[in-house]
Amino acid sequence: MDAKTAQNYARERLEKEFREIDINPPTHISFGPVSEDDMFQWQGIIMGPMDTPFEGCIFQLFLQFPFDYPFSPPQVKIQTKVYHPNVDEVGIVNISLLGEQWSPAITIETLLLSISSILLDPMLEDAQNPTSDYYWE
Repeated sequence: MDAKTAQNYARERLEKEFREIDINPPTHISFGPVSEDDMFQWQGIIMGPMDTPFEGCIFQLFLQFPFDYPFSPPQVKIQTKVYHPNVDEVGIVNISLLGEQWSPAITIETLLLSISSILLDPMLEDAQNPTSDYYWE
């Protein structure tokens, strides 16, 4: 597949995922393109789960999709200040789902739900900051 074909396929896939959230919106995450002019840069929001220390927190994310998405994962950065074993000092999320366990079958919704779950249950085998506890501002 040439680069232009891959980019068109990626755009179609992203547009499809964006349409699907209107049909069946998730409850504690939200996501979409930053602008209609660029389908490869998205923003996301993860609400802190109820009955946890994160209840009431809002985590803002930035997702940069490669032109060969879904065959390669997006880069995900948490823009909300957070100190967490799976997040580096600039907010880049490091989990195996964004690396060797990536699959074209993974959707943006699945990815954000997985990131939400690591806020409560860090994946220490993928840790950026293995000796840290986590906190946010």
